[in-house]
Amino acid sequence: MSDHARCFPPIAAPDARVLILGSMPGRASLAAASYYAHPRNAFWPIMAALLNGYSEAPYAERTTALCSAGIALWDVLHACNRPGSLDTAIDRASLEANDFAGFLATHTGVGHIFFNGATAESLFRRHVLPGLARPLPELTRLPSTSPAHAGLSFAKKLEAWSAVTRALAS
Repeated sequence: MSDHARCFPPIAAPDARVLILGSMPGRASLAAASYYAHPRNAFWPIMAALLNGYSEAPYAERTTALCSAGIALWDVLHACNRPGSLDTAIDRASLEANDFAGFLATHTGVGHIFFNGATAESLFRRHVLPGLARPLPELTRLPSTSPAHAGLSFAKKLEAWSAVTRALAS
């Protein structure tokens, strides 16, 4: 597989209220053409727990459940060079950010952006935030759901990620 990676289009209904951002899909996700496809990534089990669904549903059903709940899903980066799947391997000179000005202009109900880990937040703040018009949605970093981020238990990650359902309820 090439070291050049391109993200997927956003998964978003026009009435999305929350946007969850990763950095760039890993190799397992790119190979499967689906967000968070690595079997040990906690994203889908966390979303299933928060939305009263189940993480083993077909991918299309999981993404439909996100949209129905008001959740949009995307990545900070549109493209980059990265050998492997680790965010630390992203070639910073090669990165190209997604068009968030355009996304937020067409998804005006997004009131909260959550970052799936520190790298997504850092990339957004450095490469996207300076070019965005104000006022901005609220920005919150959550612990990464990646299996590489094993420092927190599933229960602790789920507790932190419950901020998403609180944001949807407000």
